[in-house]
Amino acid sequence: MQQFDLIVLGGGPGGYLCAERAQEKGLHTALIEERALGGTCLNEGCIPTKSLLYCAKQYDHALHGAECGVTAENVRYDQRVAVERKDRVVTTLVRGVGATMKAKGVTVFQGRGTILGRKDGVVSVQVGEETLQAPKLVIATGSEASVPPITGVREGLASGFVMTNREILALKELPASLCCIGGGVIGLEMACYFAAVGVKVTVVEMLPKIAGTTDPEICDILMKTYKKQGMTFLLSTGVKAITETGVEVEANGEKQTIACDKVLLSAGRRAVTKGFGLETLGVAVERPGIVVDEHLQTNVPGVYAIGDCNGKLMLAHTAYREAEVAVNHMVGIKDRIDYSIIPSVIYTTPEVASVGETEQSAKEKGLQVKVVKAPMRMSGRYLAENPKGDGFCKLIYDTKNKRLVGVHMVGAYCSEMIYGAAMMVYSKLPIEHLDKIVFPHPTVGEVIREALCMI
Repeated sequence: MQQFDLIVLGGGPGGYLCAERAQEKGLHTALIEERALGGTCLNEGCIPTKSLLYCAKQYDHALHGAECGVTAENVRYDQRVAVERKDRVVTTLVRGVGATMKAKGVTVFQGRGTILGRKDGVVSVQVGEETLQAPKLVIATGSEASVPPITGVREGLASGFVMTNREILALKELPASLCCIGGGVIGLEMACYFAAVGVKVTVVEMLPKIAGTTDPEICDILMKTYKKQGMTFLLSTGVKAITETGVEVEANGEKQTIACDKVLLSAGRRAVTKGFGLETLGVAVERPGIVVDEHLQTNVPGVYAIGDCNGKLMLAHTAYREAEVAVNHMVGIKDRIDYSIIPSVIYTTPEVASVGETEQSAKEKGLQVKVVKAPMRMSGRYLAENPKGDGFCKLIYDTKNKRLVGVHMVGAYCSEMIYGAAMMVYSKLPIEHLDKIVFPHPTVGEVIREALCMI
């Protein structure tokens, strides 16, 4: 029996940062991870995806460098080499997380953690032959790919014809054609990657637009760009069945079969709340996940849930912030999470980034807003590097309260600029203060200043 102040169940972004912060604040912490430290994000999501997308960009540059004076012959793309590079990146970062845990004094247990129950305010967790006990527990069990009840989908997963994000990121041979079921973030990033390296891609989306709640004008630009890359989109289309050689779909009462070599199942993710003894604690679970308050505490005192398992906002950086809030609450530091100022990014080409209110959400909340839009081409650097780009920066400005409430961008470097926009939304500074911010020149970020000047 080993005693700790805190047990963290799950070693993804939320879990390992939670363990690190807790140990820094004097809590003797145990971190339990069944597979590899870093969770889905580091091993099967964010990082490997970006590694492959970077490889695809290098390929694209080699193919289309003539206008910059760069020519090459017999340019080929080797998927096996790209995957091996991806694996090296992941391995380096996983080892880095492990080294950090060791340096901070966190005790890491490799294995499946099972909650045994709670008695006299102390939680017991079984890992292999070890039993750990602590008065505080953080559940960070993450999420898994949703598997909708489509005829043939489970048989397809078993045969390898259908893949989730886990399997497709390990694919060492490029298929000639790929059908992506779902046009959300995961589906679009993978579709963008495979189309860039020469795969014929079809995206099937049951909604009338791609990218979920992303600004409709941004979605139009994405669609236009992707179609130029050769992608096919079937919107407002439902998947009826998966056969051994294709996907049967239906739209407006008309059915067709999409023949393909592989299928990517990217129909969303669901919180992992079963299979590790959560029910022994009496923790409330509702759709979409474990119920928590603004401090990430469940209905059971001393038990917290962070990251994808609470279903709030399934993003790695959300889990980071939730981890900090939960630890601060444990040690008596006032803190709370504000989901309204968490930015989101789609790492396609072009990149998409947003934070805060959209035009629609602002109107639904009764806000009086002014919407301004500055084309990315107003930035000298953007034009120099993207002469054919048609990205933009859109600001949602609350005219009554005189503050910025939303920022939406599409174009190169958006992922690196959105944090500054998030700070503007979070600070609630009036426009006359934002106007005084000096942007370095020439940078793509100057487009934000151009947009501010339009308010």
